[in-house]
Amino acid sequence: MTSHHLLPVHTGTVIEDDSLTLEQLCHACGVHTDWVISLVEESIIEPQGEEIQVWRFSGDSLVRVRSALRLHRDLGVNLAGIALALDLMEELENLRNELKIRGRN
Repeated sequence: MTSHHLLPVHTGTVIEDDSLTLEQLCHACGVHTDWVISLVEESIIEPQGEEIQVWRFSGDSLVRVRSALRLHRDLGVNLAGIALALDLMEELENLRNELKIRGRN
């Protein structure tokens, strides 16, 4: 396999105290600002700040944008479906964590 067929793998830890501007979030996810604004309008992600120029996004937003992008790109899911799918996946994860905690007690 030649190097031009390889995809980059991004690794790292999401730090909750860090925040990203709209431009930084778009760059990190490889998307256009219009798409991120659509995600905000659908309440898929929630920025801090009232105006677009001062929006800041958490590490959780970065994870959600990347997940939304995969759902859209790989499965063709529209924005309403992305919102529903991400909420259901988050709820499933919360339930799994709750079961782990109950299993330890």
